[in-house]
Amino acid sequence: MNPQALPSPTQRRLELLPAPQATAVASEKGSTVVWPFGAVEQHGPHLPLGTDALFAERVLDAVLQELPVEAPILRLPLQAIGFSPEHRSFAGTLTLPAELVLQLVLEVGRGLAQAGFQRLVLFNGHGGQIGLLQVAARQLRDACPDLAVLPCFLWSGPEGVWDSIPEPERSQGLHAGLAETSLMLQLAPELVGPERPVDGQAGPAIPEGWSLEGAAPCAWLTSDVSGSGVIGDARGASPELGQHLFKALVAGWRRRFESLLASDWPGPHSH
Repeated sequence: MNPQALPSPTQRRLELLPAPQATAVASEKGSTVVWPFGAVEQHGPHLPLGTDALFAERVLDAVLQELPVEAPILRLPLQAIGFSPEHRSFAGTLTLPAELVLQLVLEVGRGLAQAGFQRLVLFNGHGGQIGLLQVAARQLRDACPDLAVLPCFLWSGPEGVWDSIPEPERSQGLHAGLAETSLMLQLAPELVGPERPVDGQAGPAIPEGWSLEGAAPCAWLTSDVSGSGVIGDARGASPELGQHLFKALVAGWRRRFESLLASDWPGPHSH
């Protein structure tokens, strides 16, 4: 692709555009707004509180920069504080009530729909608010039937992301483990502390047939399973693994945004 056809990061930011330009983008076929969501919550003794937010924003900006400059897609400012009650017992965690997050998505979505935008992608980096944002998306779609709403999770969907993560870390490294530590070593190594914790076995074992996440999940608190705040094994983390993860995330989400922009989803809505 011709580098001159690539947008600058500021061209994609809705809040930096004048109103007439934002209105012009909204009026284009398939106009899409992406809203990155993160969290401010403990990530063990070695990763920053804003890990999920940093990942969502860095991946999203890299994806948007690879899309053609004429693509009608913009982003909102990062929603850095989210729904993190499972980490509340660890210092530094900030969490919003679920009701406030639901209302926030509903009100912002209504404004975007009124402005003429046709799609809103909730680009979420925090696993603990996946279900909440899915509920918010359903409520918003019900309130604004002409606005397509797509709630997604940074780590779910793109192919090849987990190829280099061995078991049991692939399925059990849920928080501040190998993947997140490696990705932070690639994106912001100055924010990574020297510790490489392994934790997540504290407390009674999960009942057979149940899991922390998956088909039969428990509504767990981090303190149920971890003394350090880490759920996983960060000992093998490296910037090289982080580079693989970043490239796979960006490539996977680029393909999904290209597919979305080329589609007519959801089509005309019958009132």
